[in-house]
Amino acid sequence: MPAEHAHLSPEFIAKQRQRLEALRQQVLGGELSSNANRRSFEEEHGDEAMEFEDEAQDSAIEEVRQAQRDTDAGRIGHIERALRKIDDGTYGYSDLSGKPIPQARLEATPEAIFTIEEERAGEHRQP
Repeated sequence: MPAEHAHLSPEFIAKQRQRLEALRQQVLGGELSSNANRRSFEEEHGDEAMEFEDEAQDSAIEEVRQAQRDTDAGRIGHIERALRKIDDGTYGYSDLSGKPIPQARLEATPEAIFTIEEERAGEHRQP
């Protein structure tokens, strides 16, 4: 693997670190806000009798929340990995193949740790 971000400028790497740290805070902040809103609702309405429709709606909402938490957890994992890659000098190179990840992809998705082709291939392999 090429040494120290050969295809990316130090300025770009510094900018990406800032973006990744802000993105991490945004994703984590969304989870905290969602939890706070849910607690507030439960405190306000916790002693009210629930009807079947309420339970069904709550179940559907919880499914959506769980899917979002799973997505956020995966994204946080990639953000953390990208930050470690900056620290160890491998940011901008695929974790799978070691090939350079194009700068345009990193600008669009700073937490990218695979090339777009590898990412797409991985999506097709998942159940």
